[in-house]
Amino acid sequence: MAKIRITSVKSTTDRPKNQKATMKALGLRKMHQTVEVEATPQILGMVKTVQHLLKVENI
Repeated sequence: MAKIRITSVKSTTDRPKNQKATMKALGLRKMHQTVEVEATPQILGMVKTVQHLLKVENI
């Protein structure tokens, strides 16, 4: 599968619990932290949930 690079660009402060949990599940715990993950349907669904807090790049 393809990989994507996800970077957090906005804080989760004052966000709903489900968005905070989704960011944590993606492995993003700090601002400007970057992770590389497989682009599975489950991951893409989580990215769509918090897309306004992320920057996503294809690798």
